[in-house]
Amino acid sequence: MPLTPLDIHNKEFSKAFRGYDEDEVNEFLDQVIKDYEMIIREKKELEEKTKELNERLSHFSSIEQTLNKSILVAQETAEDVKSNAQKEAKLIIKEAEKNADRIINEALIKSRKIQTEIDELKKQSKVFRNRFRMLIEAQLEMIQMNDWDHLMEYEQKDKELEENRV
Repeated sequence: MPLTPLDIHNKEFSKAFRGYDEDEVNEFLDQVIKDYEMIIREKKELEEKTKELNERLSHFSSIEQTLNKSILVAQETAEDVKSNAQKEAKLIIKEAEKNADRIINEALIKSRKIQTEIDELKKQSKVFRNRFRMLIEAQLEMIQMNDWDHLMEYEQKDKELEENRV
């Protein structure tokens, strides 16, 4: 068991003839007691400080673990968000491609329909021009021949052409 300042203070030495000077020994012991008490106080302070620092270290270690877990969760969340965003982008692109194909197909169908209408109008125009030309030629022929009797024949032909057209 270690010595205490009280043990040092209460220590009695036996007296011998021609021994040490009692006052010097007592003074030295008093100095040793003061130094020893100071060392014990410093030791207690250091132990308390060590205990406090260990508690703080434990607290900061706990915070570090929490932060590490939070970082991992944040990284996982970021990966999930990124993955979901990529999936959503692919879906949007796929939907846009479908819409583009639909629009293109509708435009092609409309274009073909318009082309068919144009072709039909060209045919009608050609028929109309031919009929109109024939009418003008017949009128010119009548004017040139001065033969009004043939007018009835041309009217008959005109009627026949109209019936054939319908």
